[in-house]
Amino acid sequence: MRDSVKIAPSLLAADFSRLAEEIRALERAGADWLHVDVMDGHFVPNITIGPPVVESIRKVTSLPLDVHLMIHRPERYVGDFVRAGADILSVHVEASVHLHRALERIRALGARPGVVLNPATPIHHLEHVLHEVEMILIMTVDPGFGGQRFIPGMLSKIRALRRWLDREGAPAELEVDGGIKLENIADVASSGATVFVSGSGILKTPDYAATISGMREEIRKARAAGGGFHEAKGISLPGGG
Repeated sequence: MRDSVKIAPSLLAADFSRLAEEIRALERAGADWLHVDVMDGHFVPNITIGPPVVESIRKVTSLPLDVHLMIHRPERYVGDFVRAGADILSVHVEASVHLHRALERIRALGARPGVVLNPATPIHHLEHVLHEVEMILIMTVDPGFGGQRFIPGMLSKIRALRRWLDREGAPAELEVDGGIKLENIADVASSGATVFVSGSGILKTPDYAATISGMREEIRKARAAGGGFHEAKGISLPGGG
């Protein structure tokens, strides 16, 4: 999975008065997935959308829907979002009282389970679910609002997680979300990410196709120049190494 690059525009940055049109434009531009941010005004200081909007999105696209639940006790709602059309459903380590139960429920309902870490949450919190998820999302901004600046210190965290996944033979994709733009996507790619979420970095540019194409080229060049992913430094891995 690590060599399969996916660009996932975040619909949080879309014009919701013309959402279907925006989605069709992203499809034409070459998006691989659509990233859907769900916020409850409790776990994060913002409120966005719920299952009915996800269901409406599902009706107008065949692209995989990558739904990120930034909500308190997400296990209460995973069924609603899977039934609404989520293909990948990710929950926060920090928000789920019963993380294993939530992940098992997502898989049992037929979606791909993912888990999310906030910037200040160490990667060792994933130790007991590393082989139970199909995607791990590293937040590179504090979640809640779009358009924030990438936190540079998160690159070492991405590298450490990449090294840990490889060492353990864990198949999870490594997704990164927060401040991803054409100017910094090469650094994120060389650190080991395979899925790149970008909201304003794509949807606030005049030509979505040109931006996505440019991002793919930056990723390609970064990987070619580095001969693979950069090694993690300065972060101890769970279990040693």
